[in-house]
Amino acid sequence: MRLNNKVALITGAGSGIGRETAYLFAKEGATVIVNDLNEEAGNQTAHQINEQGGEALFIQANVTNESECKRMTEEAITAFGKIDVLFNNAGVSGVGVLHETELEDWNKVMNVNINGVFLVSKYVIPHMIKQQSGSIINMSSCIAEIGLANRASYAATKGAILALTKSMQVDYAKDNIRVNALMPGTIFTPFVEDYLSKDPNPEAAVNAIKGRQLGGDLGKPIDVAFAALYLASDESKFVMGTPLMIDGGVVNGKLS
Repeated sequence: MRLNNKVALITGAGSGIGRETAYLFAKEGATVIVNDLNEEAGNQTAHQINEQGGEALFIQANVTNESECKRMTEEAITAFGKIDVLFNNAGVSGVGVLHETELEDWNKVMNVNINGVFLVSKYVIPHMIKQQSGSIINMSSCIAEIGLANRASYAATKGAILALTKSMQVDYAKDNIRVNALMPGTIFTPFVEDYLSKDPNPEAAVNAIKGRQLGGDLGKPIDVAFAALYLASDESKFVMGTPLMIDGGVVNGKLS
């Protein structure tokens, strides 16, 4: 029970990495606040946790809407009195080279991936300051450290999140708040599965991505969830402002 008596808010917990992390946190003793824009998906996550004997509350909110982020935080504090862990997981992908990216598409990726972290953190952090403790986990990507074709908008947001994480850590270390970033490689989430299925040759597309990993396979949501668990727990109390790679060796390795 590595998160016993902790309250964790996870954004984008209706599917993929967010859902898997919610399940894992609950198994480790956390009370989980499940956030998602999709009401059905979010409720499914919370229901599954409660059915298995854990404790979860679904709060629907759009992480790009300031008033909704404020309301979500207030509802969480009213229900549980504190937020020990914030996992800023919600995000969207952006595909395309820069000069072919429409401004509307660019702004959508920026809004969700960057403003979503800013707004939720803005309203959660004052409560962590008051309690003089907290762990914030921001979802970046290994793409923040490398170049990857056709990901201009996505790469820009994940680089920004990594820089923001380091800056936040400097600002809030005095309040005993830790801020770290997860840096996944390609994880086989429902979104990635759907994206690859639309390729003219899905099998070749999957094999091409697998070829980037030293282990020759794609990551799974649980791989990232275990990393989030470490950062959420007191085991990582000396880990601050750190980018944690879960990328199968993409960044720091090279196939011969």
